[in-house]
Amino acid sequence: MENGRSHTPPSSAQPDSQRPPVCRGVRGATTVAANDPEAILAATRELLYTMVQVNDIEATAVASAYFTTTLDLTAIYPAVAARQLGWFDVPLLCGHEMDVPNGLPLCVRILLHWNTPKTQGEIIHVYLRDAKSLRPDRGNVPPVRPRQISQVEAAVKFLAMTL
Repeated sequence: MENGRSHTPPSSAQPDSQRPPVCRGVRGATTVAANDPEAILAATRELLYTMVQVNDIEATAVASAYFTTTLDLTAIYPAVAARQLGWFDVPLLCGHEMDVPNGLPLCVRILLHWNTPKTQGEIIHVYLRDAKSLRPDRGNVPPVRPRQISQVEAAVKFLAMTL
């Protein structure tokens, strides 16, 4: 005990069973062979199943799931794949990704909001097929120039004063 307070180790030092659950994001992406309902559902089921297996996720701990597709995938909602896997009580939402020049085509992405005691560093994000190119382990993140940082800091300070 120090200064009348007990010292608690950082949450990452505690076993999962002792950490309170918090909502974490789990990302995944895959590509589809064609704009065909069964191709979209098969690829989405594979992706969601893999995300669940590698992270030991139970549907009852999922707060919600957001599915997106590139604009070239319109044959079916990818969230139907989650229903096929028995996710009847999880809120699901679908949308389209931004149409970025030279973006990966025929791509399905999933963002799970998962209540878990795991730390962000313990979560495994899953990228299958051609979507593996989306995360060549973050080495392609463009640098931020110092001038950009000061503008962001100024905006944050301004917002903090007005709230």
